[in-house]
Amino acid sequence: MESKGIVPQLQLENQLCFAVYACSREITKLYQPYLEKLGVTYSQYLVLIVLWEKEQCTVKELGEALFLDSGTLTPLLKRLQAAGLINRERSSQDERKVIISLTEEGILLKDKAVDVPGSMQNEVCLNGDEFNRLLGEFKGLLERVHQINSQRDGKTG
Repeated sequence: MESKGIVPQLQLENQLCFAVYACSREITKLYQPYLEKLGVTYSQYLVLIVLWEKEQCTVKELGEALFLDSGTLTPLLKRLQAAGLINRERSSQDERKVIISLTEEGILLKDKAVDVPGSMQNEVCLNGDEFNRLLGEFKGLLERVHQINSQRDGKTG
């Protein structure tokens, strides 16, 4: 049976998921010229941010930090290793674990990337208060949605 008339809750403009998705894609596009200068993709940049913070971690820890599974991370890590930015090696204590660490080149790239966040904040004309408010709201939303998904998957979190 064909439905006629507008159903507001089914309009694209009323979908939070679409607004978040489209905003994420647009922000990622804004990052592109900055990341091209660094020679990395947006996904690679996120991996590097985690490693600049932690210095080294397992693939599992990296996946948890970035909300990515190992099937998505593995090709990404292989490309970063081929670019000479990271090392991947099996843990000597537990060979099931793969330890990811930065190479010297990966460490040096941090100095070139340090201005990227501020440049992005300026480009979208956010002052410090606006940035912090939006970041807090999105982190809160992410935490709630992740918790729901973890419960659905039977995981704690």
